[in-house]
Amino acid sequence: MSESASGVREMTVASAFAGMTGVTPVVFRAGCPDCRGRFELAASALRLAIGATSRTTFYSFTCPECGVSVRKPAGERIVELLTGGGVRTLRLHSTL
Repeated sequence: MSESASGVREMTVASAFAGMTGVTPVVFRAGCPDCRGRFELAASALRLAIGATSRTTFYSFTCPECGVSVRKPAGERIVELLTGGGVRTLRLHSTL
């Protein structure tokens, strides 16, 4: 860390991440409505679609146990968790 002319301490990216040895991959718990399987999925196994309304905002995945395509509604908290966990997101509407 260094100190700026205004007396505020500045931190470099290297010093902020010094000591970190690795990153634990994020996993999400999910369930299949068809086979009733319960499992954990990596962020790469999920897709998030954000629509203009709560009815058109959902996440989807393929069940690793039975192979069915699953689509579930995603409220604000789910969207926040999935995007924060690195799930790929598709916007279905314009933000303009």
